[in-house]
Amino acid sequence: MSAISEQSVRVSQGSAEELAVIDKVSRRLVWFLVVLFFISYLDRINISFAALSMNKDLGLTATMFGFATSIFYVAYLCAEIPSNMLMPYFGARIWIPRIMITWGLASVATLFATGPNSLYVLRVIVGLAEAGFVPGILLYITYWFPATHRARATSFFIMAQPITIMIGSTISGLILEMHGFFGLKGWQWLFLLEGLPAIVLGVVAYFYLDDNPTKAKWLTPREKEVLAEAIARDDLVAPKNKSEGSRFGMVSEFFSAPVLLLSFTYVGLVVSLVTNSSWVPQIVRAVHPNADFLIIGVIGAIPALAAVLVMPQWGKHSDNTNERKWHVALPMIVAAAGWMMVAWLESPVAKLVGLILCAVGTFSAQGIFWTLPPLFLSPKARPIGIAMISTIGLLGTSIGPITVGWLKDYTGTFGAGLSFVAGCVIAGALAVIIMQSHTSSPERRS
Repeated sequence: MSAISEQSVRVSQGSAEELAVIDKVSRRLVWFLVVLFFISYLDRINISFAALSMNKDLGLTATMFGFATSIFYVAYLCAEIPSNMLMPYFGARIWIPRIMITWGLASVATLFATGPNSLYVLRVIVGLAEAGFVPGILLYITYWFPATHRARATSFFIMAQPITIMIGSTISGLILEMHGFFGLKGWQWLFLLEGLPAIVLGVVAYFYLDDNPTKAKWLTPREKEVLAEAIARDDLVAPKNKSEGSRFGMVSEFFSAPVLLLSFTYVGLVVSLVTNSSWVPQIVRAVHPNADFLIIGVIGAIPALAAVLVMPQWGKHSDNTNERKWHVALPMIVAAAGWMMVAWLESPVAKLVGLILCAVGTFSAQGIFWTLPPLFLSPKARPIGIAMISTIGLLGTSIGPITVGWLKDYTGTFGAGLSFVAGCVIAGALAVIIMQSHTSSPERRS
């Protein structure tokens, strides 16, 4: 009997007990991880709303703002892999709270920016502080969920992004209306009020999270055993021959064709994600120049709401069909079409529909994307491998915002910049399409 067939028998025989344990783990962890990511992403995108008034106060051109956004991600990129390598050493219970507290403090400090140069320095500090959070959580999920249950946990975690945009857009618009309160400008209040929760939750996370299931006092010995057996099944289908012999074997995993193609795909996804989080408020303002901050926030929340409604259904369909590749590629093609609509159609309604397609396509693709890397990386290679894919993908954050900003300054419109974004997304979709299917992907749950 093959390893995969044995896996299917074990899942069938122990499914009721296993599902009960997974359900308990989900209730304990998933909602909390979503809250952490909500606060993380809120701190990441708040600069896009701060720009509505901050750019004028600090004398920023569109290119300068794009550079401030990009330099955050350059710093994040530099510290991403080291951070994920350190998390297994220190343990998630220490490392994740460390990330949250330091990024919260750095985000709050951004209210002291007085011009372009000080803003650049502060954004570098925020990027260094926050580095490793997302790949760290994605690695953490592999400690608690076997491959047969991991897609939905990952999708729910990623869903925090559109939820943040949806809720954060309105919250940020309201906070900007606090301009002048206690002598602070609206954008200063934004960095203050949206940075403090990260510090508080960092302290909470230290007491709430456990490094791994063996240290979880809220699981019984039998539950830990069931969970360990379920996760051990991953080792039967994970690629082991490449990394068990030597460091050279592990390196060969990192530079295998599927992993490199996934990295390239993620570049396209990230360009779309960062454009969505960095420029949508200013795109909306360009269409509705007389709208107040609250209205801009509400309009900016509509595409994110659509993404929140679609993502669970798309993830469920991917699980039910046991198909991943096209569930990533097709939404990316939809997102590219949406960016072209925003770039070149004149009607405000058409631009809004385009933004909806951008959000739905980008976030739906990302929700499935992170189920792919563990299929091509052995358990030992995952901490560095996942961080490497994320780091290479973050190159998109370095080229996306500044390119869109420069083209906006050069042409006077968003058309050329958003066409560039659409091209990046299409290239990423093509990369995942040509990626060979993995022969030992997890069996579909019965």
